[in-house]
Amino acid sequence: MFRKCVTTLVQNAFCSGTSTHIIQEICQRSIHNTAGFVRPPKILITGGLGQLGTECAKLLRTQYGSENVILSDIIKPNQAAVESGPYIFADILDFKGLQKIVVDHRVDWLIHFSALLSAVGEQNVPLAVRVNIEGVHNVIELAKQYKLRIFVPSTIGAFGPDSPRNPTPNVTIQRPRTIYGVSKVHAELIGEYYYHKFGLDFRCLRFPGVISSDPPGGGTTDYAVAIFHEALRTGKYTCYLKPNTRLPMMYIEDCLRALHEFMCAPDDKLKRRVYNVTAMSFTPEELVECLSKYIPNLHVNYKPDNRQLIADSWPQVFDDSEARRDWNWQHKYDLNNLVDFMVKDVQENYINAVNGSDTRATIKI
Repeated sequence: MFRKCVTTLVQNAFCSGTSTHIIQEICQRSIHNTAGFVRPPKILITGGLGQLGTECAKLLRTQYGSENVILSDIIKPNQAAVESGPYIFADILDFKGLQKIVVDHRVDWLIHFSALLSAVGEQNVPLAVRVNIEGVHNVIELAKQYKLRIFVPSTIGAFGPDSPRNPTPNVTIQRPRTIYGVSKVHAELIGEYYYHKFGLDFRCLRFPGVISSDPPGGGTTDYAVAIFHEALRTGKYTCYLKPNTRLPMMYIEDCLRALHEFMCAPDDKLKRRVYNVTAMSFTPEELVECLSKYIPNLHVNYKPDNRQLIADSWPQVFDDSEARRDWNWQHKYDLNNLVDFMVKDVQENYINAVNGSDTRATIKI
């Protein structure tokens, strides 16, 4: 899937109106001048084997070189992850171990993806507290100690039922009711505190549901991933949200581009350390309508479960106007583009890879 994503990102930079000198300027802003010579940043990605980590590493390696982007996690990587670039064991709850990694590898940027997602976190709150809160304490303190630029993603889950839902502005009441959301608000606040108190270069984007062809990983918005896998495999899907549940979403290519552009943005352009970013909002029934153009006999049942309560407390439409104003964020993919890419990607890399050319759903591509 990501081979296409990286290629598209590079092609679009030059084919969609972004001039060469702007691309060069962005890249130059990311170069570190150390001891009289210029070098690209050395980047450590924690939680690297999740939905975003592996693909983020591939993108950043195209920009800064394979050896300058270190993927890390606590689980055994597959062969593709090992062959694509440096991979190391890193436990975010082991502060001394993290110190050793930063010193040994001369890390400049830390991208912190380690987290238990919303639905999974509710099933194991003590573990979510350790990973999502204690882990953030460690990486924030590490970044302060070694003067790293640190990125910690946040989420639409950082808002709650008392927040305005349509639209949800950048600064408003939050008060989430999941441990995932609580931990993300905590990360936002402690990061901002370290910025104001210690000058830490802390950067955080609140992502909506991120859609990629990788199998779903336990988030409330993951129905929008699972439906492609199930529908293309069987022609059927049972959705755990109501058909009219509107949530903000974003295709992974837009997500990763937003992250990279934000990390490269000059500090004086940033009026905040935490920004909303999004691309679209849709409901399950709107997604089904678009997907039915490719799978005409698609049959979807709706059986809401406990994830419906989570979704009902989250934003319906995300206001990311401040990101667009301050550092020129622009999304590229709308719902129709997203469905087109996802159908082709899941079909080619998952359905056909398992079943050969045979599939039980009748598809129009």
